[in-house]
Amino acid sequence: MRIGVLGAGQLGRMLALAGYPLANTFVFYDLSGNPSVGLGEVIIDRDGEYLDDFLSRVDRITYEFEHLPVDVANRMAAVKPVHPTPRSLEICQNREAEKTLFGELGIPTPQWRIAESAADLEAVARELGCPVVAKSNTEGYDGKGQAVLKSPEEAVRAWAAIGHPRLMVEKFVEFSREVSVIAVRGEDGDVAIYPMAENVHEAGILRYSVAPAPGLAQDVREDAERYIRTIMNELGYVGVLALELFETASGLVANEMAPRVHNSGHWTIEGAATSQFENHIRAISGQPLGDVSPRGVSCMVNIIGEHGDLRRILELPYAHVHLYDKAERPGRKLGHINVLADDYQELVWRVRNCASFLPGAPTFSCSLNRG
Repeated sequence: MRIGVLGAGQLGRMLALAGYPLANTFVFYDLSGNPSVGLGEVIIDRDGEYLDDFLSRVDRITYEFEHLPVDVANRMAAVKPVHPTPRSLEICQNREAEKTLFGELGIPTPQWRIAESAADLEAVARELGCPVVAKSNTEGYDGKGQAVLKSPEEAVRAWAAIGHPRLMVEKFVEFSREVSVIAVRGEDGDVAIYPMAENVHEAGILRYSVAPAPGLAQDVREDAERYIRTIMNELGYVGVLALELFETASGLVANEMAPRVHNSGHWTIEGAATSQFENHIRAISGQPLGDVSPRGVSCMVNIIGEHGDLRRILELPYAHVHLYDKAERPGRKLGHINVLADDYQELVWRVRNCASFLPGAPTFSCSLNRG
């Protein structure tokens, strides 16, 4: 099958690497003018001149990044199947629409309000009670476009720093850890759900994902699976969906979702029987879904900013390196390493050993090794 991908970054790269063994070909449609996928056929079209050419070359269309023009996805969907639906793309681009959907589906969220000025932001901060997290209502990701207000008096500074005309303001959630659930839904409605992951962020960027999440209560897992099934069924979803959640003393609270393969699911490449990337390709091309069972325990380690001592990492028999063919730059995702082990105690040691060769990597700390 000829698969078109909107976007041409590392997620598209990994989709193609998973799809080639299934005899698929890939055409990437890049609107940024700066593709980094490094394989397949790439159509760079910043001005929309080659859309018809792209459509003539593909059978099905998907996307690797949600910050894309919805009107372009809708135009494509009028001609060729687009998975996930453009509606999924539209909702995930808008935090207000996303939180509204969660509420309608009975999925718990933080208390939230919308602010449209610095004065609004100050008033909302007083109403909800600080601390609050202010986020650009659209376009933000990886911690960009966000600020934490510890007092209402910080509203003017936060408003100026974010620089967006409409902010989602959320009451800060007291949580024990951040987790995510990733599921895949086929064209026939069949759903497969991967083991949940525990995620560790620094400065808004994911650094480590441990899967299966250790010490997860059965009722918590069941809630997460029910939430993601409900979302997928509501949207008529086809493909991989990620749902990020906070685990609190009173249960799970939804943070946000991503209508695509997700950084917290990269562990599945070696750590699951079928990776999230292969299952996404299977789903959007109408094929049966693959087994999502884990192979032991895993941790994904993001490579951020600098590649580090890759030679030493490649010597480690339990480390699997995936590079995105990108130049070093502060804060940039350059690749990831999947570390596998037979048990969690062994995993902690292996991850810390691996991370010691990555400059600037935070000390690996999660529910497994916190005091």
